[in-house]
Order: sequence, then C-alpha cells, then structure tokens
Amino acid sequence: MHQGKPMQTYDIAIIGAGAVGTAIARELARYQTRVVLLEAKADVGMGTTKANTAIWHTGFDATPGTLEARLLRRSYALLEEYVEQAGIPTERLGGLLVAWTEEQFHTLPRLLERAHTNGVTDVRIISAEEVYRLEPQLNQGAWGGLLVPGESLICPFTLPIAYATEAVLNGVTLKLNFPVQQIGQDEEGAHLVTGPGGETIKARYLVNAAGLYSDEINRMLGHHDFTVTPRRGELIVFDKFARRLINHVILPVPTARTKGVLISPTVYGNILLGPTAEDLDDKTNTATSETGLQSLLEKGRAILPQLLHEEVTATYAGLRAATEHKDYQIRLHAEQRYVCVGGIRSTGVSASLGIAEYVAELLAEAGLTLQPKAEFKTYRMPNIGEARPRPYQQGKRIAQNPNYGRIVCHCEKVTLGEILDAIHSPIPARTLDGLRRRTRAMQGRCQGFNCRATIVDILAKETGQDPRFLLALDGQDPPMPFTLPQPDHAAEEHA
Repeated sequence: MHQGKPMQTYDIAIIGAGAVGTAIARELARYQTRVVLLEAKADVGMGTTKANTAIWHTGFDATPGTLEARLLRRSYALLEEYVEQAGIPTERLGGLLVAWTEEQFHTLPRLLERAHTNGVTDVRIISAEEVYRLEPQLNQGAWGGLLVPGESLICPFTLPIAYATEAVLNGVTLKLNFPVQQIGQDEEGAHLVTGPGGETIKARYLVNAAGLYSDEINRMLGHHDFTVTPRRGELIVFDKFARRLINHVILPVPTARTKGVLISPTVYGNILLGPTAEDLDDKTNTATSETGLQSLLEKGRAILPQLLHEEVTATYAGLRAATEHKDYQIRLHAEQRYVCVGGIRSTGVSASLGIAEYVAELLAEAGLTLQPKAEFKTYRMPNIGEARPRPYQQGKRIAQNPNYGRIVCHCEKVTLGEILDAIHSPIPARTLDGLRRRTRAMQGRCQGFNCRATIVDILAKETGQDPRFLLALDGQDPPMPFTLPQPDHAAEEHA
C-alpha cells in the first residue's frame, strides 16, 4: 500500500487511456459503478492512438466473421451519432482503393464481396476512367478502383479526450502517470493494482486496455495467449498547399499483413503519406528513419507525383499493437473478473465505441451489475478541424471574448482563447504536447518556431509551472503521478 494513503476501492479498474480505454470508461460511466482509469503517461491518448492515420474505417476490408469486423460495423453506427453530439472533427470524403496492377485489379471483386458480407453495401467497383475523373492528379497506370463512400477522416486527438472528459464528468477517476507495476489479489479475489511509489488500487473487476503493453498486463494475470510486437508506422505530413491534389482517401489494395501506404487529407487541411509497417523489438522506438521516409517518398511519387513537389511540414512514427493473431484478442476470464482487450492494431479509433459496448456486456456476463444512472452528462469539444468555423472566424464569439480574436499560433490560426480553454478544460493540458493535441498550436509550418516561447509563457503562468521545466519536459512525461480532481460542477454541457 502507498505510504500515508488509504487504499482506494473501485468496482472496475481500466488500465490504459487510449481511444479504447477511454471509450470503455465512458461506457461504464453510464452505470452506477465506481470506475478508475489508469494511464501510464501524462495525458490520455498518448500511445498508439496519438500517431495513427486518422481514418474512420468502415470495416469494409475486415475478415468476415471476425470480432474485428463485427465491432467495426457496430462502432461505425455508434460513432455516426457520437461525433455529431460531441463535436469531433470529421470529414466524410470517402475512400478510393486503386488497383495499380492486373493482379490487384482481379482482387477487386473479392474485396467487393467481402465489403458486402461485412454489411458495407455502398461499395462499388469503378473503371480506370472513373478513377481519373474522381482523382485527376493520380499517376497514370491505374487499372480501376473500389469506391468506399463511408471511409472518412476523424481527429484522433479530440476523440479520446472527449471520451475521457465525459467519463470524468460522470464520476470516473482518472489517474495519470500511473504505470502498473504489479497486479495481485486479496483474500476476496479483488484485484490489487500497484503503481509508482507503491500506491495500490483495489478493484472488483479489471479491464486491460493497455495497448502495446496489453500482453505484459495479461501475463501479470497468468495468461500467455498472445504477444504484442510493436509495428512501427512512419508518416509524412505535407503542407496545406498540397490539399488541392486529392479529393478522397487514396487507399492501396491491402495485403494480409498491412493495409498499406495511403495518401489522405487530414481534418486539419494537410496531406498525410504513410504508414510504413516495420516490426520492432522496442515498444518505445517512435523515431523516424531515413530508410522508412525514403520508401514513403518513393511510394508517394508512384501514386501522386505532384505530391513530391510540395513542402513537408512534419514527419512522425507510431507503433501499432500487432500480435501473432489475425483478430482482436478480447477475452473474458469470468473466474478472475477480468477482461483482456488486446491486439487492437490499427483500427482502435474506428472500433472504440463498439469495443466499449462489448466489454460492458462481458463484464455483465461476469456478474457485474450495470444499473443505468438517471442522468449522463454530455460535453461538446472545441473544434480544431477545418470543416467547421474556427474561433478566429466567428465575429460574434470574438465580440463576446476578444481572446478568440488574438491569434498566438499564426500557422494554425490558434487563438489565446482556445489555449486558455485547453489549459482550464475538465481534462486540462499541462504540457506543450497536451496543448498541441487540444488546439493544433505548434503543429503548423514552423512547428512552433515562432509561437513556442509565447505559449510556454502562457502555460507557465496559468498552471504555476516553471517555464524551464515545461521546455525540458517537451516530448516527455511529467515525473509525478497525477489524479485528476473530480469536477464539482453539476452539469457540463459545453457551448
């Protein structure tokens, strides 16, 4: 037990606050249960969720009959309602899968049949002529394509913060910087989850949504049925001037191992090229490589030659939680009151709400009583996408609060009002990285060269932190565990 602190007891402990873990926390917050969400890093959505391709997948190409296929379809319907309610930035552009060889062209009927089997019935094969009518800037040589109208863009930063915010507003305790070090059981079979400094959380039920580390948490519970191999995906972000080049998400014909390299707009107005797929041994290696980036440029040139004439804004890499299995590793161990949610790979954002609903069903099957609350508080997120007006474009809002007219980050048009909102939000930004993901500040052409000092000054003054600490910390996690205080306001419908 943590010295000086009484052991805290919960009905459910969830390990991991990525898109999946936060979605589960939000789902369980609907019921009269005490839930704690444990995250190893300094903020929510900092693992696999942070560096994905930001595509809202329909599941058209998932293997029929798999849990992944079923939960992707269920989640797509749930997300359609949720993104509107919560103000998640999205763009419904549609995907265009392009066959570049005769062999790929002959796989299109199989992919069409698979899409229809998965319930994605608006997919259709199109001719090479139609491919070029839809995407005239593509390189020559396309044999044809598969049009997938439901494939969309989504903001992977806003989504987990929105889930976590609604979870916290409805009573979930969020513990950040709490890497799980040990899991035991007491004499009544309750889980004892120990974090840094020996602090221990007691919970009757345990959900493992630890992403890259879900296999290690699983082994702490005595299970050895899958191993996570971090699969690095490197990506290149091109300047907004490149946005005019494409109208859809340009998809490759997928292989058994990966969905392949795509070219896609983002909800922020850039163009994304990637990802690579490289299996590593190190779960912390998110560095880009000369080899990886060069291979992306070569593939980009082959698909969209003009893209290579555009400026590169940034490069980054993320790690996907690949396993030796082809499907999600979601299992209920009822005798342990434990649900493992592993092997989610690259579709966690898209499948998050479906997975959350399924996990709640498994917990009920294990004996957890799920009595709905009389009220569930909703929250509307600040818009950081380009499809809807940003604060600097809203005259009435600026008239009410001039801070929304004071631009701090000129590359991304981020105002002082948005930065202050992020610092004082229910799950506040406490680091520069937290501000980047909540506001887009420092993510534009200059990557913070012109505004970083001003933003450090604002964050330091508003949070009482030393500016030197914030600068030294940039890109790292704060050293101390942090439990988010429970909000004391009754209803949180953000205008």
